[in-house]
Amino acid sequence: MATKAIWNGATIAATDVYEVVEGNVYFPPTAIDMQYFKPSNTHTTCGWKGVASYYTIEVDGKVNKDAAWFYPTPKPAAANVKDYVAFWKGVKVEKGPAQAK
Repeated sequence: MATKAIWNGATIAATDVYEVVEGNVYFPPTAIDMQYFKPSNTHTTCGWKGVASYYTIEVDGKVNKDAAWFYPTPKPAAANVKDYVAFWKGVKVEKGPAQAK
């Protein structure tokens, strides 16, 4: 069973390979079902990872603003999560038996 991100009844990401940083599971870009993701204008800055960009998630007409984030140009210390996507705001991450890479 893959590790999955689920929101509003839909699997929005699924993978057997992921990264864990500060307790958050980061999904590779290829694991993301982009039909549910809309780019956001929101950006935040982490002192060691760099500037994060956000996605708003939309499933069956329900919107979860800025519920996913990623680092398109991370600082060197976070290069392993470049473009990988993490979740919050009620998105459930179910870890399968796969190991973090």
